[in-house]
Amino acid sequence: MLSGIQPSGDVHLGNLLGALQNWVADQHTHESFHPIVDLHAVTVPQDPRELQAATLRLAQMLMAAGLDPDVCVLFVQSHVPEHTQLAWVLECTAGFGELRRMHQFKDKSADMDFVCAGLFTYPVLQAADIVLYDTDVVPVGDDQRQHIELTRDITQRFNARYGEVLVVPEHRIPPAGARVMDLQEPTRKMSKSAGEAPGTIWLLDEPDVVRRKIRRAVTDSHSEVRFDREAKPGVSNLLEILGAATGSTPRDLADVYDRYGPLKNDCAEAVVELLAPIRQRFAELRADPAETQRALATGAGTAGEIAAATMGRVREAMGFLPRR
Repeated sequence: MLSGIQPSGDVHLGNLLGALQNWVADQHTHESFHPIVDLHAVTVPQDPRELQAATLRLAQMLMAAGLDPDVCVLFVQSHVPEHTQLAWVLECTAGFGELRRMHQFKDKSADMDFVCAGLFTYPVLQAADIVLYDTDVVPVGDDQRQHIELTRDITQRFNARYGEVLVVPEHRIPPAGARVMDLQEPTRKMSKSAGEAPGTIWLLDEPDVVRRKIRRAVTDSHSEVRFDREAKPGVSNLLEILGAATGSTPRDLADVYDRYGPLKNDCAEAVVELLAPIRQRFAELRADPAETQRALATGAGTAGEIAAATMGRVREAMGFLPRR
């Protein structure tokens, strides 16, 4: 199983409750690969020093959140050169029309003055990320389904041409994580691009900051505590967060409260308690960067062995002259 994440922006509560907690659980039941996809990040201009710092920081954040490098394979995408090698091979298998129809390219390029070719071929690199590790299951939401379908099409076309060389992955809807919305605009998802906006809770927010953001969360002008995303999005968001943080269901929690104040207070304290060990572990990792560097090196070594074997099969199947 493979799930990657870009080193862009910091990690927020929605990432933790919506995805990372599933990754942490899955690492104990599946052979799990988690690349930090820094090659994908450079489809838009990046400051070199900031990219390097963000990559290390994200690795530390993932480890602090519970990804165990001794259990899963955590590594940096650019540390395994076979990603770009396989991407080129798959680009020569993909069709121009297929890539032109990708929704994400249309959405991302719409407001850009300069659109690099890498943004256009981005889905092929993503396909290479997946099939390089003989991935059979890719847990992504419906918004990524088109990318997995493209990966399957390219892989099947390659196999039809050269033999059964690559594993064709299956798309799997992951277990429903919490659907965490912006605290100030509860009709939109909590976002990494929100900057210092008060509607986003970052995993490293101080306890008093978490409390302030949640206590100032938008609800509505009524007083009834009820789980109804359409009619009461703000209240439902708080119930969803509290439920995910405590292992309860939002609907059960709605029966416990009759006022917004106590709900906000309990939600704030539950989130503070949830984030405390993450903040502590992150501080330990920041104090000793070598520990994270060693973990990433080990992960790249493990990933590299598998990637090299895959590329060996690909080269042989395609008729590339072996290096002697």
